[in-house]
Amino acid sequence: MGQSEPKILRMANEMSSFKWEDAPQEDLYSVCVHCGFCLEVCPTYLETGDENESPRGRVYVIKEADKGNLELDEAVTGPVENCLDCRACETVCPSGVQVGSLIEQTRGQIYFQNQEMTNQSSGGTPAKRTLEKLFLRGIFPHPKRLRSIGKLTRLYQRSGLKYVVDKTGLAQMLPKHLQEMQAVMPSVEAKFALESLPPVIEAEGTRKATAMLFTGCVMDVMFSKINKATARVCTKNGIEVHVPKRQVCCGALQVHAGDRVQARKLARTNIDVFFQSGVDYVVINAAGCGSSMKEYAELFRDDPEYRHKAEKFSESVKDISELLIQVGLRPPQGRVERDITYQDACHLCHAQKIRAQPRQVLQSIPGLNLIEMSESDYCCGSAGIYNFTHPDMSGKLLNRKMGNIPSDVDGIAVGNPGCMMQLKVGAYRQGMSLEVLHTIELLDLAYQKEESRVERY
Repeated sequence: MGQSEPKILRMANEMSSFKWEDAPQEDLYSVCVHCGFCLEVCPTYLETGDENESPRGRVYVIKEADKGNLELDEAVTGPVENCLDCRACETVCPSGVQVGSLIEQTRGQIYFQNQEMTNQSSGGTPAKRTLEKLFLRGIFPHPKRLRSIGKLTRLYQRSGLKYVVDKTGLAQMLPKHLQEMQAVMPSVEAKFALESLPPVIEAEGTRKATAMLFTGCVMDVMFSKINKATARVCTKNGIEVHVPKRQVCCGALQVHAGDRVQARKLARTNIDVFFQSGVDYVVINAAGCGSSMKEYAELFRDDPEYRHKAEKFSESVKDISELLIQVGLRPPQGRVERDITYQDACHLCHAQKIRAQPRQVLQSIPGLNLIEMSESDYCCGSAGIYNFTHPDMSGKLLNRKMGNIPSDVDGIAVGNPGCMMQLKVGAYRQGMSLEVLHTIELLDLAYQKEESRVERY
């Protein structure tokens, strides 16, 4: 495949409704024994009671489409597109069915079908297709364009224009969920981590490891301060941080939308950058990005040039909490007097199987009281851009999540930017005085309080 965009190739199995390369694999769906354990953890099934909106139902329609018994129409595309891809089903599945991979591969077939039939970028309504093409191909893959949008957003926030929009009621022209997003949007920083951090930041004390800090796309525009906090925390724990300027978007949102061609383009760049940097690890603070990057090997399973590179790359990707515990977390001495609950991001706990490490980080902070919430691993409804494409279902899941927040906490810690924005909306919607923080922000604050100083970068 190399660097060129692969052609849309017809598959040998003409009976299948999946006519293009990279189709769902029989050895993935055939292991489902229809036990139904997944029904009790699937958010869309629990909300609708519709078997087609369950993991078992989705696997069944994917199998039937592959056998040619179902066309690739609404009977298949509806359940597949409505899936949150939260992977909760994978956690409880006794057979190890990789539902997430099946969903993403099927979305790839839907993408190819619509590209061939209508010359559009994806399925769904014209507005949805236009938005996905604009963001997933036109903006997210291009760091300079993203930074330009970030700077315009900062100007909007600081010039008084946002104040005028809020006071005059112009924001009310937006759909309700976009009004709420606009209201809780974090302040954009003047300098993003990718452009402001030095190429190499030395570890403090004995060097334990070297790591490439993956800054992400939306993460670095909307939550750049978390990237900078991640760099500081790494150096405090003996990790030398490298910040390659050629890194790009991880491709997670493209994979979720079915645009696996664009995802592979982005992934190739990140893989090349990693090997050129010569570091031990890729450290990441966004659960969805980390999950996608750990699955690059699956994305390149049919690519002889990049398959082995992708396997090596994926083995090197570490969530920040995972890496800190692995190298040996240095407990902070500064006190952070907070009552905090923790939200398990789906792509951290279900996709990456990381649950204990973020809690170990929080429990290491003097003065911090960690109070567990009920259903902490139940999807909050963010799910990439699901809260934009499926606002009604997303809103129902968010309401359930906010109902489980303990009443005696003043903050929520989480390890994913999408979840952070969703929970901010939930707190705003219900008038709750809650601060939503990344786990690493709290650890960084504790380290800063050791020295009673402001961060250097």
